[in-house]
Amino acid sequence: MRVFSSAADRRRWAALVLVGVALLVSLYFALQRYVPFLFRPAELRLWIGQFGIFAPLVFMLVQTLQVIFAPIPGQALALVGGYLFGPVEGTVYSLAGVFLGSAIAFTLAKRYGRGFVEETLQDDVVARFDGFVERVGFPGLVVFVVVPGLPDDAICFLAGLTRLRLRSFMLAIVIGRSPAYVLTVYAGGELGSGRFVEGLALVAFLILLSVLGYYKQDAIRSAARRVAVWLPR
Repeated sequence: MRVFSSAADRRRWAALVLVGVALLVSLYFALQRYVPFLFRPAELRLWIGQFGIFAPLVFMLVQTLQVIFAPIPGQALALVGGYLFGPVEGTVYSLAGVFLGSAIAFTLAKRYGRGFVEETLQDDVVARFDGFVERVGFPGLVVFVVVPGLPDDAICFLAGLTRLRLRSFMLAIVIGRSPAYVLTVYAGGELGSGRFVEGLALVAFLILLSVLGYYKQDAIRSAARRVAVWLPR
């Protein structure tokens, strides 16, 4: 994948990085001004504590629903999970919600078929990725979902239209989606511990990966197809 193959590419990516950093700094100061309690973990955890033993369940439910209905990015929730619950528990709760949501999306597509999937997903996503999972199989699916910034929630639905079985699909999801979520939760844990420089640096790194993933979707799809040819399906 040649990301910086020309001077124009280098200028474009440099501009994207600068914009990302500017947005991150702006977000930091906006949060400091309008929701300062976010930077006081003890107060925020006290508020979450109102849910008692149900706080983790509420968080996992929201993380599950975001896969199916996609109101907010799952990794944004993972960042919140690390901030609220710490890196270990936040990882467990985030991944449990994401895995459950992925399984539900796959099962719904398997049960209700193409009509349901086309009504659920945007037309352009269906057009670009229809049949993709069938072509790349298990190894290609792992390669695809490991990169942040790609429509991996939509892929869960489209995978349900293939001959792939639930257990094989979930194994690919566990292998592929875990790394980015673990890093994101860890970044949230750093922020929750008051280590804002380390946390924001890791968030910036993940944002950069997501931007690269979004703008290099075709190259990543090609890589997934090549992996599918090299490895047994």
